Amino acid sequence: MTRTLTVKRAGPGVTVQDLGRPGHLAGGLSRGGAADRLALAEGAALLGQDAGTAALEMAGAGGEFEASEDMRIALTGAPMRASLDGTPLVWDASHLLPRGGRLKIGGCEAGCYGYLHLGGGVATDPLLGSRSAHLGTGLGRALQSGDRLPVGADPGLRGTGQRLDPAARCEGGTLRVVAGPQTGLFTPEQIRAFENSTFRRDVRGNRMGMRLISDAAELKPGGGLTVVSEVIVPGDIQITGDGSPFVLLSECQTTGGYPRIGSVLPADLPLAAQARPGTAFRFQFVTMEEAMQIEHLEQERRQKLSKSLRPLLRDPRAMFNLLSYQLISGATSGDDLERENR
Repeated sequence: MTRTLTVKRAGPGVTVQDLGRPGHLAGGLSRGGAADRLALAEGAALLGQDAGTAALEMAGAGGEFEASEDMRIALTGAPMRASLDGTPLVWDASHLLPRGGRLKIGGCEAGCYGYLHLGGGVATDPLLGSRSAHLGTGLGRALQSGDRLPVGADPGLRGTGQRLDPAARCEGGTLRVVAGPQTGLFTPEQIRAFENSTFRRDVRGNRMGMRLISDAAELKPGGGLTVVSEVIVPGDIQITGDGSPFVLLSECQTTGGYPRIGSVLPADLPLAAQARPGTAFRFQFVTMEEAMQIEHLEQERRQKLSKSLRPLLRDPRAMFNLLSYQLISGATSGDDLERENR
């Protein structure tokens, strides 16, 4: 019998997403995939599976779900209110979703995109090598009430009841940028203004990209609007006709004619993807050598996420470092243990 997850109710932006479809730019199809790729890596670490395993991406709000049999799940990305049969669930953690149990996921408490991961992953039929919905091109669609999603076989090697401390990315911050072939269209004064100004995310934005606004920066390039349309990718920062930066995200178009002042490093794109309107950002140019080192360190960190897991509830019988708590010293150490269990 096929394992399934039934969608009892779905928010307006719930889709199946994985790492997307690289290699199709020449055919007019951008990579797409999860808006927050780091969230996929975190879910994979919690469940002990590949980071490319398809999950549910929930934009703004989740829904209600029911499993056909016991399933391991994990919750990552933008924190959302979640409960199982009325009992609250910890975010950034793995849990058991029992057969017939009702999983409810509400609205985002911060950020924009939350993720529901399943042990074995969503096993819908791949299209062009990916299970991701790419709404702009009509590949796949948003989920609806009544949908039954097939779920892959789950070896369940890691069990459940694990949690991790996610990288902060829902409050904006600094986006590191490398220069590109059109950076020279901007004057040194404009580059300085770009780095020294605070920008805020506009209300206009989606999986294609986000517009930023600032009262300080004047970024209209001289003659820049005559740039020939060419290939663009997630992370590129286009400067639109009114001088506003537009950071391209996972489902961006494949070509564009607006000049690009630079490109945000992939390691920092989750900050852009999770930004709500009004979120503040600064930009910082780094050299290509620095960028390569940043990306290398980020890939190493993601590969080691599974080593940072810790139990949701600490059972003294399973604590390898129990003696370090010096329980015999009395109430103070007992308090330390209680805090560890929280």
